[in-house]
Amino acid sequence: MSQNFALVGVGGYIAPRHLEAIRATGNRLLAALDPNDSVGILDRFALDVSFFTEFERFDRFAEKLRRKGADERLHWISICSPNYLHDAHIRFALRIGANAICEKPLVLEPWNLDALQDLEHESGCLVRTVLQLRVHPQLMALRDQLLAEASSTSREVDLTYITSRGRWYEISWKGNESRSGGLASNIGIHFFDLLIWLFGPVQHLEVHTSSATRVGGWVELERARVRWFLSIDASDLPPEARAAGKPTFRSITVDGSEIEFSEGFTDLHNAVYRESLAGRGFGLSDARPSIALAHAIRRADVSPNPDHVHPVLSRV
Repeated sequence: MSQNFALVGVGGYIAPRHLEAIRATGNRLLAALDPNDSVGILDRFALDVSFFTEFERFDRFAEKLRRKGADERLHWISICSPNYLHDAHIRFALRIGANAICEKPLVLEPWNLDALQDLEHESGCLVRTVLQLRVHPQLMALRDQLLAEASSTSREVDLTYITSRGRWYEISWKGNESRSGGLASNIGIHFFDLLIWLFGPVQHLEVHTSSATRVGGWVELERARVRWFLSIDASDLPPEARAAGKPTFRSITVDGSEIEFSEGFTDLHNAVYRESLAGRGFGLSDARPSIALAHAIRRADVSPNPDHVHPVLSRV
């Protein structure tokens, strides 16, 4: 049976993937909210979507639908708003009796998850998040392989993610740590979740550098030791990437071998939606470890350690 959706943050970068997932799973978008009105993308999906630039009017609309009964109310709120608003928008969804499916990071502070867990239980609704790398076929196969091997030897892992951003980034909410959570939360959360999912919980953390444009360090997981580096500074790109005119460099190596997962991204949000609609998907407890790690990175003292330094940091 088709379910009714509303999307919060429809003007954002990631919203089109949610719009497509709502359509691909056979559901209906009834309403959308964004303070900016450059949202012509909605016409690609439906012409009868109620659009709001003010949360108060959107709230009133959602409440009116709730009072019309089970078939007319909103069943799901898709949340693509700035990171610091996720918690409030999840609470809104639960308050009107809707499930929430929210982009990463689900919240910025790990203790916010405790209150959401209580509200989820009280409302009887679901909170789900988009951990799409966990449904990537190659990464699922890798995890099965790693768990089957069950080696007592800790793996040596290097994570490098450099994605060039212009001056706009630091001016926008993404460059404001209190709103985005900084680089660890805003661009690293995908990879931290992946590493914890593959190699187990965090045992020890070091932060070797931390600024508005780059952060890096070393983390010991249950089954791996990881040198990690995240950057939005184009000057950190390796020479071969710059020579090829590539603005982004992404690499994860395990014991010196590259994990190849550059393909297979087209259907990942759809897969997450299908799992969530089936009552499965990724919930609060799944999101907690990477949120806790990103929070710990923000709060950690910066202390370079030459024994664990990432190759890019040793170069720059």
